[in-house]
Amino acid sequence: MKKQTRKKVLQYSVSIVLAIVILVGFFWPMPKYIESPGSADNLKSFVKIKNHPDRHSGKFMITSVKLAQAHPVTYLVAKVSPYASIESAQSVTGGQSNATYIKMQDFYMQSAINEAKAVAVKAAHKKVTKNYLGIYVMDVQKNSRFKHRLKVGDTITKVDGHHFQSAYGFQKYIAKKAVGDRLRVQYQHNGKLKTTTAPLIKLSSGKTGIGIILTDNVKIKTDPNVKVDPGQIGGPSGGLMFSLQIYSQLTNKNIRHGQNIAGTGTINPDGTVGEIGGIDKKVVAAKKAGATIFFAPYLKPTKAVLQLEPGHVTNYQLAKKTAKKVAPHMKVVPVANFNQAVHYLNTHH
Repeated sequence: MKKQTRKKVLQYSVSIVLAIVILVGFFWPMPKYIESPGSADNLKSFVKIKNHPDRHSGKFMITSVKLAQAHPVTYLVAKVSPYASIESAQSVTGGQSNATYIKMQDFYMQSAINEAKAVAVKAAHKKVTKNYLGIYVMDVQKNSRFKHRLKVGDTITKVDGHHFQSAYGFQKYIAKKAVGDRLRVQYQHNGKLKTTTAPLIKLSSGKTGIGIILTDNVKIKTDPNVKVDPGQIGGPSGGLMFSLQIYSQLTNKNIRHGQNIAGTGTINPDGTVGEIGGIDKKVVAAKKAGATIFFAPYLKPTKAVLQLEPGHVTNYQLAKKTAKKVAPHMKVVPVANFNQAVHYLNTHH
């Protein structure tokens, strides 16, 4: 009887240990993130323009990278997966909380959509106006005297009662002041207008400032009105593909010619396309979604870049190398600006 009891106790103990090992393996959060191929989504469902539906065959696709916190099991799987990479929490979030990081990614996406609208609407010879709202707060430095007042996501609309039409205007005004001078800041926080006053500090550049990382917060108005809902996708890298989708709907031109076209790249106000991260993973996502063409940003590396990084690989080079392995029939097209992408579509079908 005692022998049987001991055997049962041993079995229970082994079961409990196994259960703990499995739970730890699958659910124990590690201070690492795994980046892997995400999805390639049809932009037709993202963009809505009244009286300008997308009636043409084929599709433009926005590609994404899947980001997930690592657990022991997924960490080991990522180690042997050719198109998964393990990143430190610092390199992914910059030390920000998850909530702040998500807020930042949402803002990057909204900025990308705004620039895409402006570029596409202008190219389609329709009306577009830009309304400069102010400085968007992306981060508050530890030594800033506004540290516990301004938050990531706030928009500074006035300083000492002055509103400027660019971040440069705000910075120029503040730079003329002395370290320790008090600055009255008016800002939007969660839709509410607030005011706070605090002393200015000396920045690492030697200039006087608030001690924040910033970017412009611009509202775009177009006629006709362009509505874009990006769903759960964040970040700035969808700019180029959004601009192509909006342009094709506004002009009603059949620039796809029935082709499934994926791609990536930021879009700037002048239409130039910027490089992004994780392009190899986006090529894999595009292949799975049946894309036959992939637009990849091409930024010719400067001599300075090549000196600092002799083995520098451009987005286009990495995309082409990846496609050769996973999608040899996919055409990878280098693009430096919006007009190049449109020209390619008009001349290759």
